[in-house]
Amino acid sequence: MSDKQVVRTEEAPAPFQGAPYNQATVAGGFVFVAGQLGLEPGATVVVDGGIAPQTERVFANLRAILEAAGSSLDRVVKTTVFLRDLEDFTGMNEVYARHIGAMPPARSTVEVGRLPAGALVEIEAIALA
Repeated sequence: MSDKQVVRTEEAPAPFQGAPYNQATVAGGFVFVAGQLGLEPGATVVVDGGIAPQTERVFANLRAILEAAGSSLDRVVKTTVFLRDLEDFTGMNEVYARHIGAMPPARSTVEVGRLPAGALVEIEAIALA
C-alpha cells in the first residue's frame, strides 16, 4: 500500500510541457500542490492582462486541485509565491488576500529571474488533507 496519492484534475493545467511531476500529492495528512501558473487548462500561454489576472488564474488552479484532493483554500497552511518582479507584489497581494481567507497561511515570497511560459507569478501550496 502506498503512503502517497497522486492528484490530477482536468479543471487545472496538466504538468507544464509534460514534465515529470503531478499537480499534487497527498501524503502524511497534507496536500502538496505543485507551483501553479496563470494558465487555463490545456493552454500553453499565460492569461493576458498582467499580474492580477494571472494571480486570479493561479488561484482558480489551486482551488481546483485542492478540491480534487478533498481539501480547500481554507485548509492551506503554507504557500510559496514566486514573482518575476517584486514590483508586482502589491498587485499579487491584493488578489491573494481575496482568495486565501480570514486565517492566512504562512508564506514566503521571492523574486526569481524567470518563470515558465513568461509567467509573472507562480504559487505552490501545502494544505491539510
